[in-house]
Amino acid sequence: MEDPGTRFLALSKLAPAVQGKEAPALAWCRSSALELRTAGSEPVFLGARGDQMLFAIDVTGVEEPGEKLGLSAAEFPDLRAVASRLSAEDASIAAQARHLVDWHGRHGFCPGCGQPTHSKDGGWARQCPSCSTEHFPRTDPVAIMLVRKGDRCLLGRQPAWPRPFFSALAGFVEPGETLEETVRREVKEEAGIEIGAVQYHSSQPWPFPASLMMGCMADATSEDITVDGSELEEAVWFTRDEAVQALRRPTDKLAVPPRMAIAHALLRAWAEDG
Repeated sequence: MEDPGTRFLALSKLAPAVQGKEAPALAWCRSSALELRTAGSEPVFLGARGDQMLFAIDVTGVEEPGEKLGLSAAEFPDLRAVASRLSAEDASIAAQARHLVDWHGRHGFCPGCGQPTHSKDGGWARQCPSCSTEHFPRTDPVAIMLVRKGDRCLLGRQPAWPRPFFSALAGFVEPGETLEETVRREVKEEAGIEIGAVQYHSSQPWPFPASLMMGCMADATSEDITVDGSELEEAVWFTRDEAVQALRRPTDKLAVPPRMAIAHALLRAWAEDG
């Protein structure tokens, strides 16, 4: 007999099932969905919500998965495109599910001995039966920083981003580095700006594929910009007034990340500080 409190969130190509146009929400299905899961994959336990036990399953490869899951109105949009319109709880669950399903798909073999691994502990670990090594979901630390100097902040634009979209600078923490050292190195490498004081602000999980974004405020001690031309195509000092206007609505000069992004939170915290 099916447990009435068990629900499954299906993901196709790492995109979660979502339904509702005006107010999108995660689309949950019952245990019959297990029959459609990708060969070799196992359900991943996401946690309990009241009396419900929540799991994620991978249905990549299933044609028209919504119909087959009994969710005719469901779609599988890219999480980045829909996250800002989900509730905070749904966005968090979807990020957790995407991260774990992606990790399982990438770690089917033991990096130590090369033998196949299997899921354990509800999907929160994998174990190699050959060498008994346990493997756990990875999280890559990333520093993201709003560089500030007086009444201006520094934002950058990657080559793939359309003008006038700009965001905070960011980079992976390298082995042996502190968070503060990463901030100083990345800003110097990407924009040629020297950084003095660094202050931690907040963090955000970013499952694309497996990062923890650690947000900082960074005080610049120089102002002449020299972009690296690789990571950034352009870096610009924007005034507080320009940032305030762009946070309200995009302007011809500046469009900023959506509310779901920590870069938005950093920019808003600085813009509203004065």
